Amino acid sequence: MFWYGTFTLPHEIRPGASVELPVIFKPTADGESTGVMTLKNTAEDSSLSIDLTGTGVSKNSAAPALGVTPATLSFGSVTVGSSASLPATLKASNAAVTISSDASTSSEFVLSGLTLPATIAAGDSVAVTIKFTPNASGAASGQAGFTSNATGSPTVAQLTGTGVAKSSHYVALSWKAGSGSPVGYNVFRGTVSGGPYEQINSALEASASYTDDTVVSGTTYYYVATAVNAEGGESAYSNIGEAVIPN
Repeated sequence: MFWYGTFTLPHEIRPGASVELPVIFKPTADGESTGVMTLKNTAEDSSLSIDLTGTGVSKNSAAPALGVTPATLSFGSVTVGSSASLPATLKASNAAVTISSDASTSSEFVLSGLTLPATIAAGDSVAVTIKFTPNASGAASGQAGFTSNATGSPTVAQLTGTGVAKSSHYVALSWKAGSGSPVGYNVFRGTVSGGPYEQINSALEASASYTDDTVVSGTTYYYVATAVNAEGGESAYSNIGEAVIPN
């Protein structure tokens, strides 16, 4: 409902002067309301009409919000030419949130995992992946932004990482083929004996050997391998191999 505010009628307006006419909007239900305010006057146009619009919102409703966790992702040191990926979670609150676009401010950070536009129901969350591929040595930073209908859009995550020049060192690995007629092998690396380990081969290795040329000087690595059969079944980790990279 639209109401005139405090205004004494009739009201004379002198030439060149102006007055304010308060209009009060008091919605009685959710949704958009429209109206027309008509002023009768003694001017050449004896009637002046003004269109009015407003949207009623329930007292208990709140604007949709979108949060990202963690708000800062640190990828640590990554060899130039290699990549590291970290997960993040987007969560909608108060109301459903529709994400229309996502982007990174740096080409070294790439976002994946969302098919846009994506709608997240209130209280639900979705996972996204951010990959850091340094193209030069040194510190890198950027922002991942998610544009949506949420308050304060875009929602932003801070991104940091450091590119490390490829080492002149390498580790040559070999192992004995296990039983079960494997069709290939996966190779895993970690910096702590017993894991966690991260797979470092991008495709199944057909032979029982692998060369790791992405090592960093002064670092100790621990390696394990698994055998994969024709049905895609994968064995348990092999024995641990240790390699100390000199400075």
